[in-house]
Amino acid sequence: MIDRALEHLATHLNGHFRRNFQVAEDVVVVSNLQELGGTPVAFSAGKLVLFLSGVERDTVAHRVTQGSSSASSVIQSAVPVYLNLLVMCAANFSGSHYTEALKFLAAAIAYFQGNPAFDHQNTPGMDSRLERLALNMENLSSQEMHSLWSIHGGRYLPSALFRVRMITLDSSTVRSRDPVVRQLETGAMPS
Repeated sequence: MIDRALEHLATHLNGHFRRNFQVAEDVVVVSNLQELGGTPVAFSAGKLVLFLSGVERDTVAHRVTQGSSSASSVIQSAVPVYLNLLVMCAANFSGSHYTEALKFLAAAIAYFQGNPAFDHQNTPGMDSRLERLALNMENLSSQEMHSLWSIHGGRYLPSALFRVRMITLDSSTVRSRDPVVRQLETGAMPS
């Protein structure tokens, strides 16, 4: 589901750029900035790169998950986990295209500011396993930004960090099937 969430955001941002900047190819890609060996990812050059910077369990939302039931039993399933994704939107453009980097980054921030939530009402093509994606731009201190970019290769790029709320991972694993216990009426007993 994490992959579908990032791909969904990239698809809609690319559509926005095609309409507003008349670009023929995708400007936004979902990718790492570096290969495992440390070399730059070639196809991410000259692109706005969306990548996962962290995953958090959503502890704020209090949700009650009940098992399903039938006349004879109650099925207890594993409780779904609700996640928040920290998604970096980084402009990976070379020096001669620095102003393009800033233009696309500003346009991405404005797009997500104007479209802070994606659901099945406003984006009918959204994967049915995703219920809703809500984006909030995060503020980072200089120290946090330094630490974050150190983790991702040490080379700062013009970027914005977004918290994407409400990715639900549900294994749909049945943990138990418990029989329904009914209380018998204790009225007059026939003799």
